[in-house]
Amino acid sequence: MNKFYLTTAIDYVNGKPHIGHAYEKILCDVICRHFSQRIDDVYFLTGTDEHGIKIQKTADSREITPQQLCDENSSSFQQTWADLGIEYSDFIRTTQERHKKTVQKIFKKLVENGDIYKHSYKGLYCSGCESFLNARDLTADGLCPDHLKKPEEVFEENYFFKLTKYKDAIIKHIKDNPKFLQPDFKVNEVIKQLENIEDISVSRNKNSVSWGIPVPDDEEQVIYVWIDALSNYITALGYDTENPSDKFKKYWPANVQVIGKDILKFHAIYWSAILMSLGVELPQSICAHGWITIDETKMSKSLGNVIAPADILKAFELQEPDALRYYMVTSASFGRDGNYSDEDFKEKVNADLANNIGNLLNRSLNMLVKYFDGEIKSEFISNDDCILNAGNEAIINVQKLFDGYQIAEAANVIVEFANTVNKYVADNAPWTLAKEGKMKECGIVLYNVLEAMRKIAVMLYPYCPNISGKIFKQLSLEKSIKYSQIEQNKLQAGKITEKEKISPVFPRMDSEFATDKKKVK
Repeated sequence: MNKFYLTTAIDYVNGKPHIGHAYEKILCDVICRHFSQRIDDVYFLTGTDEHGIKIQKTADSREITPQQLCDENSSSFQQTWADLGIEYSDFIRTTQERHKKTVQKIFKKLVENGDIYKHSYKGLYCSGCESFLNARDLTADGLCPDHLKKPEEVFEENYFFKLTKYKDAIIKHIKDNPKFLQPDFKVNEVIKQLENIEDISVSRNKNSVSWGIPVPDDEEQVIYVWIDALSNYITALGYDTENPSDKFKKYWPANVQVIGKDILKFHAIYWSAILMSLGVELPQSICAHGWITIDETKMSKSLGNVIAPADILKAFELQEPDALRYYMVTSASFGRDGNYSDEDFKEKVNADLANNIGNLLNRSLNMLVKYFDGEIKSEFISNDDCILNAGNEAIINVQKLFDGYQIAEAANVIVEFANTVNKYVADNAPWTLAKEGKMKECGIVLYNVLEAMRKIAVMLYPYCPNISGKIFKQLSLEKSIKYSQIEQNKLQAGKITEKEKISPVFPRMDSEFATDKKKVK
């Protein structure tokens, strides 16, 4: 692998970011940070989806323009990602000229290829989904299953994309490429959806939706979400139907496109068909994550349980986002639904980050100061095979798990290695060795513990970059997070720390989260 390109779903800016949005972006940032430890060229794309009827209606209700609403809310998303330590390479907005111009070229290319045609249509439209639904998709009461609202019956003449033309090719691609759709338990779901697939509307009449990119050569129509929003993954790279940019040639196909399970159909089927029509290679993997519930209840504005990430950081008085980052991506296996609760958040990060990892470093450094004035002597540098082998095995396993995007499981490996080191300390009791005058043996134990902490800092970095940096600093090491440099950057003999420089890298959380006043309504 000489490059790694990851994309997120782009967030719809009809409202402010909540922890469901945050979960996906933190997850992707953790993945990208990990791969940046293994290769030099990682490109991470995220952004905002800024067209459609919901934005138009919300802007009208506030008596502002749709563009003003988009500017306001897109800025809110970008600020939230900065607060959560998310370091993307590019942020694409679908109202940017670089996107709009290319989308129009893509539309024209699809027309030239004979894959778009005009058709009068009567259908059931869900504004929440921004999608036309079939009667078989509805609940027994005739409601959209996701939004529990009755779709609007719409009669329009729109442009349609020949999705059915690519049905067999998509099925073949899925079967020939086992890693294309992840997790693998989603494959049968997509295959079943393909069995009943129909051509899709890719434009709306301006009388219905005016806030969108105009269809080339037809000012009465605007390009609908699937060609508009989905194309961001290549427009951001400078894709052009005639002369693609060097950046596009370098990074496409995406190594992984991470999306929520509710939009898997649109990516696995619609996006694949559009790319096939364009003659563009499909992404290597499309990974669908689960949802985040609040106290085991799906987030809903009507229930008042939609929580903003900033409110959690404020309620627990967290100056850095590491605890929230760690908790969010370890709350569930990739593809499964996760849950947020105040008590579980506090208990998990206190157990894993404060008690297990943080306390292990803190007491080991304090013993090094107490017994050796903070110095590792040359005679202490002797590897204990138990700890050395456990650490090397953890490093290998973490990388293997990240290769399969098993992010929560990789974190468990780190925690288990920290448990092993804590047991090593308990079994060897360096305080007893010092009391008995066995100072060299005591020093060897502390060296092995602190060397293990260095490896923990490397593995923990994607989840908790600030805590990882503090561990390196307290070990008096230059921040070195590349896996290729693990062996050459071992702790050396010399002064490591002084007592006044030792403080918990992650203090225990004792604040309670909050009342409804601190939740986003």
